[in-house]
Amino acid sequence: MQIIFGIIYHFIGGFASGSFYIPYKKVKGWAWESFWIVGGIFSWLIVPPLAAWLTIPNFTEIIKETNGQILFLTYFFGLLWGIGGLTYGLGVRYLGVSLGSTIILGLCAVFGSIIPSVYYNFFPKAGKDTFSMLLNSHWGQMVLTGIVVCVIGIIICGKAGTMKEKELLAGKADVEDNKEYRFGMGIFVAIVSGVLSACFNFGIEAGKDMADHANEIWKATHPGQGNFLFQNNVSYVVILWGGLTTNLIWCMILNARNKTFGDYGNKQQPLLKNYLFCALAGTTWFLQFFFYGMGESKMGNGASSWILHMAFIILIANVWGLLLKEWKGVSRKAIGTVITGIVTIILAVLIVGYGNSIK
Repeated sequence: MQIIFGIIYHFIGGFASGSFYIPYKKVKGWAWESFWIVGGIFSWLIVPPLAAWLTIPNFTEIIKETNGQILFLTYFFGLLWGIGGLTYGLGVRYLGVSLGSTIILGLCAVFGSIIPSVYYNFFPKAGKDTFSMLLNSHWGQMVLTGIVVCVIGIIICGKAGTMKEKELLAGKADVEDNKEYRFGMGIFVAIVSGVLSACFNFGIEAGKDMADHANEIWKATHPGQGNFLFQNNVSYVVILWGGLTTNLIWCMILNARNKTFGDYGNKQQPLLKNYLFCALAGTTWFLQFFFYGMGESKMGNGASSWILHMAFIILIANVWGLLLKEWKGVSRKAIGTVITGIVTIILAVLIVGYGNSIK
């Protein structure tokens, strides 16, 4: 039952992540940087401490008592992840929800699984898996096999992207539904985002002492009830400070460069609806990690949880891509190619998850 509940929580988190960008499409008359940072304020500044306050009594005391180096590392990985989150928005903008999310999350799944083991190979720590362990064990070889398959899937999706771009240029696809599609720029920011988005997982690892503290306090008052479902909520507060820092700086630069500061008070646009849709997008975005933490507490395996989370997001994002007609008018060959790539990435994710499960 613990595993079943874990899978359900990860699915809900994956649905939130795969769906959060949809409300942004309802924002009218605002530049990308304007609606992105308004939504981000809810994602990274307002909702995380509210969630922590509702679930962890005296969570601020836990943060205050945490070692400064742990807080810095947690915040630093949040900064790096913030760049990944920023470029995620751009990747989805230029490639669409379906293709952009698939490539970014495929890369995120790969790096989120492999980089920690490389780090611990050089800086060993008790209880942590090294890259050497991956090479010399059956479960580790399965993980590495999954990573190779994932790269193949990303290449196939990239091929589908170039096919779509050629058809757009040739006038064979519906340009109106793909007016912001730019494969070259999109694939660049998608790669950057996929690599750096994995830093959220590293931030969770770096801030594990805070989560463990919250878990210990809860277990002391709830004996025999397992791990605390919401233990990661305190770590999220610090990680997302880093994400807010990166995104706020960049969006303010874009506001100044593009002279779009006026968006926030432009009465010629539906301001109330714009703010509400941004708030909805930002809150939905945070819910992915709210439920991710619940799923991880049930499954008890961070690596497998991360992989499962990515798989559900890829599935949901591509369902939205079809519903939003992002591939409308594109040839069956191109659609078949992207579906093949998506299936390959999901297969890779499952292989990596299986490798971790037989560990």
